[in-house]
Amino acid sequence: MLEVIQIPVLSDNYVYLAHDSETGETAVIDPAVAEPVLEAAAARGWTITQILNTHWHPDHVGGNAAIVAATGAKVTGPKAEAERIPGISRAVGEGDMVAVGNSVARVFDVAAHTAGHIAYVFDDDGVLFPGDTLFALGCGRLFEGSPLQMYAALGKLAALPGETLVYCAHEYTQSNARFAITVEPDNAALVARVAAIDAARAKGLPTVPFTISEERATNPFVRAASVADLAERRAAKDVFRG
Repeated sequence: MLEVIQIPVLSDNYVYLAHDSETGETAVIDPAVAEPVLEAAAARGWTITQILNTHWHPDHVGGNAAIVAATGAKVTGPKAEAERIPGISRAVGEGDMVAVGNSVARVFDVAAHTAGHIAYVFDDDGVLFPGDTLFALGCGRLFEGSPLQMYAALGKLAALPGETLVYCAHEYTQSNARFAITVEPDNAALVARVAAIDAARAKGLPTVPFTISEERATNPFVRAASVADLAERRAAKDVFRG
């Protein structure tokens, strides 16, 4: 089983270490920066052997070069964005498999936030790294893709087993919750979740990871009934100031 360590960096990013204890293999997912990631690995006696990038944005690849220089780690990233991934050594897309020790991930194409965005799904471990495609109660902005692409991407991720743990790349949950409740104010599961989120953040606790089943029940983008519905909600969220 993968051991996943969450490392808060910058203002609201999460970087993850995924460690296979049987082999000692350790991957870092979307390193925005290098130093705190290297420190977290060293504190546990782990050596980073791989970097897994979901997309090209600087707050997901900014630590690549320094981590490669320090550890010799191999970099895996999206095929469609290979020229924008620093140090990439393996370019992957839909259906490819990526191993971290004895744990194996399927690669999903989830283009929408960026044109070549991918996600890593470790089925046997029940772990999903969606980058900036799926957030707790939210989804990524459509910088390079369309509502149709996001609708398809969220549908693909929402079809995973409900107990799948989602390790997204940002702590956006509280602001997402404020918008979500305007969409479904009578959703009892959402009302309860918003209260729990506010309580956790008041204590400085993370709201990530979360489960696919929680998103099916409460995420307004996952719950969108159509592409047009998702497009309307995404446009409203882009200008939401609640």
